[in-house]
Amino acid sequence: MSRVHSGPCAWITHSGFRLHEMGEGHPECPERLDAISDHLLAIGVLPWLVPYDAPAATFEQLTRAHTALYVRELMAAAPTRDYVHVDPDTAMNPHSLDAALHAAGAAVLATDLVLSGEAHRAFCAVRPPGHHATRDAAMGFCFFNNVAVGVRHALDVHGLERVALADFDVHHGNGSEDILAGDDRVLMVSTFQRGLYPFLGEKPAGANMANVPLEPRSDGTALKRAFEEVWLPRLEAFRPQMLFISAGFDAHRADEMGGLRWTEADYAWITHALLDVADRHCEGRVVSCLEGGYERYALARSVAAHVRELCGAA
Repeated sequence: MSRVHSGPCAWITHSGFRLHEMGEGHPECPERLDAISDHLLAIGVLPWLVPYDAPAATFEQLTRAHTALYVRELMAAAPTRDYVHVDPDTAMNPHSLDAALHAAGAAVLATDLVLSGEAHRAFCAVRPPGHHATRDAAMGFCFFNNVAVGVRHALDVHGLERVALADFDVHHGNGSEDILAGDDRVLMVSTFQRGLYPFLGEKPAGANMANVPLEPRSDGTALKRAFEEVWLPRLEAFRPQMLFISAGFDAHRADEMGGLRWTEADYAWITHALLDVADRHCEGRVVSCLEGGYERYALARSVAAHVRELCGAA
């Protein structure tokens, strides 16, 4: 089908994202963003994107998705030197809190840009990621749930009545589910590898969740089946006014974080399919937030496939 076009595609990032790091050898590293931006520049996609600097999320914006106690405790835990672990595999250095605030703020700005019409779609090139952060806990490399902050901003500030969240990642977006389950204004559809961290998602936490666990070593065929048989009927019935994407790229066959076997073509396919839904129901309005993806070359190529679809450069 023909694409709905009413404005440019925003690229939202922040220099502080590269200062957050969790120790030598940690897979969620600053070089992830360097690999993405370098590749997009090399293949000529960056000129299709309009750059924006992510603001820091406010306390009020954060507490639409998190408890006030958790936000205060995380802020108080921020170190002035060395590292502080808030989870066995999630640590803060002196720059981590600032990065996390701007990552959540990117989703807020993206929502504002898309709903105002200043941008048609937006990609948030952020770290730390967010979809494992629950209402009251950091986990899985995540501190604030960036996409959930954006979803609640669209609902509570802009007054939308129906917002969808599509989460494709090798790991289940348990934090987003924890925050959004039971909110009838939201439909969350997700795919993830069965039996993998965080070992949740097989049983949906609410009627507004459509979770599709995929068997290890599943390829793009299983992804397409999940979309066509589960996601699409739910999305069509829900008729969202805006679509958010938690875009994880660690299901790529080259990424050792999991055991799925997706390729760049699969990421292009699922993005195109979701944009068709957005064009039918959301006036094309889409905000995508970077989640996982740790094999840097596969990450860069996969993000490029995703962003090319978002900005119409495919």
